[in-house]
Amino acid sequence: MRRAAALLAAALVVLAGCGGSAETSPAEVKEALEARLVGKKLSFEWVYCLRTRRSFEDRTIFRCNVNFGDPHIVIYCAVLDEGGLVTNRQRPGIRCGRTGRTAPP
Repeated sequence: MRRAAALLAAALVVLAGCGGSAETSPAEVKEALEARLVGKKLSFEWVYCLRTRRSFEDRTIFRCNVNFGDPHIVIYCAVLDEGGLVTNRQRPGIRCGRTGRTAPP
């Protein structure tokens, strides 16, 4: 009985951690941006996204660096809004500022 209670408690802790936060991760933004670039048939080598301290309409802004090769790095400032990606290309008010990092670690 103790073991079952411990397993149940552990499962509840895991479930509380999954989806319990509305905070967007850099990985989610990266995935959405990569999908958009592939959908537009753009060729790129890598995408690297990081969280900034800025926000747009109460959503965290992410700075994403996209290497289109040779190297040609383009900066996208992005938020996830209702699950959809919105970048500074659609909404120029989304500004991510400078972070000093361009290449993935």
